[in-house]
This record gives sequence, C-alpha cells and structure tokens, in this order.
Amino acid sequence: MASTRLATARLTERACLEGDAHAALALLDQSIVLRHRRIALIRYLLAQQLGAPLEARHHQYVERIAARLSADTLSRIAGAARARLRP
Repeated sequence: MASTRLATARLTERACLEGDAHAALALLDQSIVLRHRRIALIRYLLAQQLGAPLEARHHQYVERIAARLSADTLSRIAGAARARLRP
C-alpha cells in the first residue's frame, strides 16, 4: 500500500508541479480503476489542461459522473482542478 501511495504522490508531483500530461493521464486511469468520482473529475480536468491524449473512455466516465452533480458542485471541482496547476 505504501508503494502505491508513493507512486501516486510522485505522479501527482509530476503532473501538478512539472506539467507532465502523461502523469496526469496515469492518475486519471488510476481513478477510473478505483471508481473515484470527484477526484476523477479533478484529474480529468488536469489532464485536459495539460493536453493529455484523452480517449473516449475517459470522456464517457466523467460524463456519467458529471451528470449526477449540481452546477455548483461542478464549479467547485473545476476550481480545485485549476488550483492543482502551479504557474
């Protein structure tokens, strides 16, 4: 478990601090496997902002999640995604 956390922390660092689109995509894929909802949306938006090669399955997963959330909640999640990228 600790190695998984360390790997996730490293991917997060690469995506958020270094702007690594492939790391962001790996985090999104991890969220999909683990059936995350809100964090998957954040990771999707991060991957999108970084220009990651998103596939139809990524879009479909987040569309299903977003359809169940209010506009206010979606706005907060988008703000959280923007905050993860450091200028």
